[in-house]
Amino acid sequence: MARHSTPSGAVPLHVSLVALPDAVVSTLTGIYDVMNGVTLMGLAAKGTPAPFRVRIVGEAAGALPLASGVPIDVQRAIDTIDATDIVIVPSILLGRQGWPKGRYPRLVEWLRTMHERGAMLCSACSGIFLLAETGLFDDRDATVHFGYARAFAATYPGVAIHPERVLVISGRREELVSSGASMSWHDLVLYLIARHAGATVAQEVARSFALQWHQDGLTPFIVFEGRTDHGDAEIQAAQQWLSRHFSVASPVEAMIKRSKLAERTFKRRFAAATGLTPIAYVQRLRIEDAKRRLERTDTPIDEISWRVGYEDPAFFRRLFKRTTGLAPGAYRKRFRIPDFARP
Repeated sequence: MARHSTPSGAVPLHVSLVALPDAVVSTLTGIYDVMNGVTLMGLAAKGTPAPFRVRIVGEAAGALPLASGVPIDVQRAIDTIDATDIVIVPSILLGRQGWPKGRYPRLVEWLRTMHERGAMLCSACSGIFLLAETGLFDDRDATVHFGYARAFAATYPGVAIHPERVLVISGRREELVSSGASMSWHDLVLYLIARHAGATVAQEVARSFALQWHQDGLTPFIVFEGRTDHGDAEIQAAQQWLSRHFSVASPVEAMIKRSKLAERTFKRRFAAATGLTPIAYVQRLRIEDAKRRLERTDTPIDEISWRVGYEDPAFFRRLFKRTTGLAPGAYRKRFRIPDFARP
């Protein structure tokens, strides 16, 4: 059985970091360095043994070119590992064909076996595609990079996916852990360190590596893109018009008049095609335009409110925060290019 220590335990946890040809090198090596950094940088309390022993594992030992072509040294073959405490699948790069299920049957079976023997299964970003193939996440909550959310939902409809969440912890033993978009692997690693080595060590690691928890979630990072693959030509035409005229007064009424459909019919078909009511769709377009203006200009917030279609700045501010999770001023501070980086 896998061994699970406490922050004061004497036995280091075995961490198996999975390398496969689709893996992204920056995520894999970043996780490796930070988790090893607890020991290498002396961040744990004096006299405390190393909390983790991290090994890069794969189907075969030796050099393995990753998605970018950069080779990584696989230190242990999975066939030689009978038990481990934590398995982490890093980000993987999906091609246009999506995730080819059945490509790594040995890895999938090994993951199931490790879980049966007590291991935690963790994914960073799109690594959940491989973990979900085990079936262990069926009827469970998970997260994935928001750019892959639709592809994941289509591939694994039995998994409840939450791309706006940074970290999702599931399972009866809280042993199924997934992190969201890209650099939220920082949150995954800090969580594992806090859980198994203590909050103080996690704080020291965060400070030393200048890592930050994504405490506002990932909603502020998500760019709204309305669905256009629904096949309803009438609604597609309305969406195209709306993309250029969302800031006009009463845009929903204008769309309905242009469509020549009955109001109830238009609203029903629009919601069925896009997943949003017409007014909610308008609001998402307006907020998305406001986000770009906040990022790229010094325009006052009240003027941005007017330019995207809202005469009441107070209403705009409330809607912006409800949609993005941040007030407009906080959003501008977070995402605008700093002065020293501007041409």
